[in-house]
Amino acid sequence: MKLTCLSRGKGFYFPPCHMLSVCGFRILIDCPLDLSALAAFAPIPPGFSAVRGEEDLERPVDESDGCESGSAERKNTEKPMNAEALIRSEPWYKTVANLHLWNPSFIDVVLISSPAGMLGLPFLMRAKGFSAKVYVTEAAAKLGKLMMEDLVSMHEEFRQFYGTQEFSSPHWMKWEKLESLPSALKEIVLGTDGIELGGWMPLYSAADIEDCVKKLQRLKYAEVACYNGTINIKPISSGLEIGACNWTIRYPDGTIGFVSSSEFVPGHALEFNYNALRSCDVLIYSDFSSLDVLETANKGSNYAVPEDSSTLSDLEEVLLHADESSEEMDKLKFISSCAVDAVKAGGSVLIPIGRLGIILQLLEQISVCMESSRCEVPIFVISSVAEELLAYTNIIPEWVCKQRQEKLFSGEPLFAHVELLNGERLQVYPAVYSPKLLLHWQEPCIVFCPHWSLRLGPAVHLLRRWHGDEKSLLVWEEGMDSDIALLPFDPKEMKMKVLRCSFLSGIVLKKVRPLIHVLQPKFVMLPEDFGRQIMSPVANSYSVLHYSVNETLKLPILKEDSELEITADLISQLHWKNLKDQNLSITRLKGNLVMSDARRQILTSDELSCSKSEKPPLLWGTLDLQRLLARLSEMGIGGSLQEDSVTDGSSDARILRINAPSEALLEIRSTSTLISAANEELAFRIRDAVDGILDGT
Repeated sequence: MKLTCLSRGKGFYFPPCHMLSVCGFRILIDCPLDLSALAAFAPIPPGFSAVRGEEDLERPVDESDGCESGSAERKNTEKPMNAEALIRSEPWYKTVANLHLWNPSFIDVVLISSPAGMLGLPFLMRAKGFSAKVYVTEAAAKLGKLMMEDLVSMHEEFRQFYGTQEFSSPHWMKWEKLESLPSALKEIVLGTDGIELGGWMPLYSAADIEDCVKKLQRLKYAEVACYNGTINIKPISSGLEIGACNWTIRYPDGTIGFVSSSEFVPGHALEFNYNALRSCDVLIYSDFSSLDVLETANKGSNYAVPEDSSTLSDLEEVLLHADESSEEMDKLKFISSCAVDAVKAGGSVLIPIGRLGIILQLLEQISVCMESSRCEVPIFVISSVAEELLAYTNIIPEWVCKQRQEKLFSGEPLFAHVELLNGERLQVYPAVYSPKLLLHWQEPCIVFCPHWSLRLGPAVHLLRRWHGDEKSLLVWEEGMDSDIALLPFDPKEMKMKVLRCSFLSGIVLKKVRPLIHVLQPKFVMLPEDFGRQIMSPVANSYSVLHYSVNETLKLPILKEDSELEITADLISQLHWKNLKDQNLSITRLKGNLVMSDARRQILTSDELSCSKSEKPPLLWGTLDLQRLLARLSEMGIGGSLQEDSVTDGSSDARILRINAPSEALLEIRSTSTLISAANEELAFRIRDAVDGILDGT
């Protein structure tokens, strides 16, 4: 087994990315986007003229591209750090740069641990030769799709202003332009090592998102998916966000547990199910958040970590102690009180936070605080996907914490925004220029909207409107350089109060060691930065291996001999011969080697035929579409048939659509045919038609 950390990420919005090699299969874990890099771009100004904007854009490009005639030398002096230094162009989006060093056609499996971890997936899926199986929880798939659609919707404003990109690379990627950037912006674009320019990509389209989500293999918590008969994959709840998960990967030689950013006692999502990781031979710890907030985690903490001699019950008490959860609730209450104070003083409140769980809990706390203060101002949620998102969060009881589930059983809604909507205290609109919003707009007010980067979406327009109002309040999450983020809004005229806050993004450092002691794996893979923070393990307990970014770490062989299951009937037929010199016994064995459900088995011919009868037949051959159409017509399946190409980099893939008697879809490749239909009976009939054409056993 080999592990390569492609990126350590930057917290909640940009989770880490890893490549894992198991049994010859390459498994990519998460495919995120670094949206904090949008800080290098200038947002669209309000009241712009498209013609005037294009003229303004051309002038600085011509002046700095180094193409002027004459003997004038190019100035290498660094630009001052102001709004004019920002890149004025349609933004590109920063992917995991090290992922581009890998051939996408060699990736066999992709595991998505959170909605934020799938924002870069459309880029990967449209790469040439990519054909990996992508596994994600049902809730994460839904929320990730909405996040991508909202991103595309917000980005459309840039395309309307700058026009369609005509060249393979934009003008700001010219080396002369990059060299002229201030050092802080240059580091955002190129990275600290100056090698991350290759990770920038133009944003995908809505069609790319639809193609992406169609190919996802959706799982419920604890649902097992078997890949190629060799690897069993299972998602388990992590508690960080609705639908977020950790993974267990079982293969013939052992079990791997992958721990992403997790939360033991969350206020909205299903709790971290760490017990499902107890049987793992290898534990890959990928939660960097405790290092990112080390000072915050240790400051003011009065709950001591037990010594190594503590019992398991003592260690579990440490894990389940809700000290950080109560701190989170205190933060939410404080933010709510500040918001209410601001609107009572006549100002408005802007909350561009991108965490669904935080938004839902803030809506609850703000409504409570407003009632206690007898304050009545409108609360707006402005987003292209807000209505669908809020509706979805009230029908997912299996993905939320037990306290929320109990509300459902008692007849209460899962979250308070349902009552706010019914009472018209909360209003949802798709955009700031929505006619209904303009009709009902009222100030002061409280607005939840994207985007936390302060470069996209409604937040840009509202911040320009209120940034000079000393009574207004911006509730902004830490994670970006505030000086760079607020540059476009004229810091000299910035009178708006800014409340910067940080929220729990994973396991706090003091709980990492107790967690490992409770799980008791044979090997633990930790980021190398943990070496100074976590003491050495208990003797004869587990081994610790440290990994670093873009370096491959090889795990020692877990088992010297592979396990092979032999049935009792076959064992009874064996005749052993003793070798005296080598103190060894040997025998001849005749059977059939079968790899199934991550196990190696030897079966007799009778057992093999019995197992075959329980499984669908194996089919092979080339599927002739004309013969298939004729066979379907004979079976009474008619209607409009349309053949489309698949734009996922696979040249042999085709799509066959059936419209009658009901809709169905066939994805036909050289090695497989996938039948998708809402009507189960129709799916079986189409399968029978395919069976009649192909050879099989």
